[in-house]
Amino acid sequence: MQEFRASQILSLRIPNGPLPIEHYLRQPHRLVQAITDHRRIDQLEEGLYRLSLRPLLFLGISLQPTADLRVWVLTDGTLCLEAVDCQVYGPAYFDYVNKSFSMGLTGRLTPQPQQPYTTLVGQADLQVQLDLPAPLNLMPYPMVQTAGRRLLGSILATIKHRLERQLLEDYQIWAHQQGDVSNPVDQHQPQGQIV
Repeated sequence: MQEFRASQILSLRIPNGPLPIEHYLRQPHRLVQAITDHRRIDQLEEGLYRLSLRPLLFLGISLQPTADLRVWVLTDGTLCLEAVDCQVYGPAYFDYVNKSFSMGLTGRLTPQPQQPYTTLVGQADLQVQLDLPAPLNLMPYPMVQTAGRRLLGSILATIKHRLERQLLEDYQIWAHQQGDVSNPVDQHQPQGQIV
């Protein structure tokens, strides 16, 4: 049985908008959509999503992991994420791996309000355990561990980079849309700045 682990820390400054980011974070589906392409997500029920990663290359084998993620918000505004089920799809001879495969993914994203920013501080921890098929199980342990850590690290880094790009953009769009709904503009009044 091989075990691989990786962690990623996030600190993201979000300019305070007309609506606090904490209101945005109370909608977990928005975070899920920010971490990956919306075509790779299926909502199974309220707060539960199936995430299909793009095919990954591990020691020359193409694999496609999927994970069912439960996402919820704590009373202090912290957004939590946990993998509750997972599968790995790959070549036919790799099917038995799902019998030994287990994945643990936990993540937290906590808003820390300040002026003129709110800092989102988070951490994600990813752990995978599996029995490797022959001939991979004959490879030197340090080589397999290095490849496994790199793979998990690249998954978390990709999620972090998407969050850094997508979350701010989506929050700004959401806040603007919420402002349009709560403050409809009279289409007959001229728009612009008063000097």
